[in-house]
This record gives sequence, C-alpha cells and structure tokens, in this order.
Amino acid sequence: MTVLLTLAAPEDLDRLLPLVAAYQDFEGIETSEAFRRAALVPLLDGTKLGAVWLIGPRAAPVGYIAMGLGWSIELGGPDAFVDELFVLPEARGQGVGRAALAHLSAELKVRGVVALHLEVARDNRDAQRFYEREGFQARDRYFLMTRQL
Repeated sequence: MTVLLTLAAPEDLDRLLPLVAAYQDFEGIETSEAFRRAALVPLLDGTKLGAVWLIGPRAAPVGYIAMGLGWSIELGGPDAFVDELFVLPEARGQGVGRAALAHLSAELKVRGVVALHLEVARDNRDAQRFYEREGFQARDRYFLMTRQL
C-alpha cells in the first residue's frame, strides 16, 4: 500500500496538535497543549535531532510518526528512536502504520542510520504483534529506563 508521508513543517502545527493529543490520551499521557506545542516546534523547525511526518493527505492527516536520532556504539553508528506513531482508529488496519514505518526506515537507511528502536506498552499485545511482524524484536536483556532532566 502506498501512503503519503509529508515531513511536517511549522505550518502543520495546528494539524498535528489534535493527533498528538489523541495519541497521548490513548496512552494515558497527561500534558497540556502548551507543553505539546513546545515539544513539537523544534521538530517542525528542522532540528537535526529528529523529525515528524504527517501520514496521509497534508490537509487532513490520519496520523503521524515522530523520531529522534542518537548514536549506538554497540550497533556501530547512528540510531533512531520512534518516539510516537499514531494512526486514527478509523484508518487502522489498512496498512497505514506499516507504510509509515517502511517509509521512515528507508529514509533513515539512506541517512546511514543502522538501527531503529521503539517502545511499546507492556500490556499492548496488539501493538507488540504489529511491531514484531514489522521486524522489531524485544531485547530480553534490556529494557528502557528514563530519567527526566
């Protein structure tokens, strides 16, 4: 399936904010619109640390995928982390998420990125199965730990 992905720019902020709010509501993440806006603006302004793409028509996106960049000595080079992937419920089951991951993976590979990581809720078996079908594997020896600065 071909799905249109558009690198989000500053003029896409108002289209993106409701999607991010819907994702965070689904995941039980509590933030304000001002917080979401401040987190998105650098990505839309072109920071080298990450990017966000709109999924579907730019005027009426059905989702988004956001990623951040890092480095892995263990894996031998630059790596990336899918920070958020969200598809509206009415657009799920149509290959939209699969196409977004394929597009992102291809673009990152061209940039020399050697690995793509993501996190998934321990109780979200549907998402785990989806990501496993897309080639992601749990790393049994490791789990994500976070310290806010």
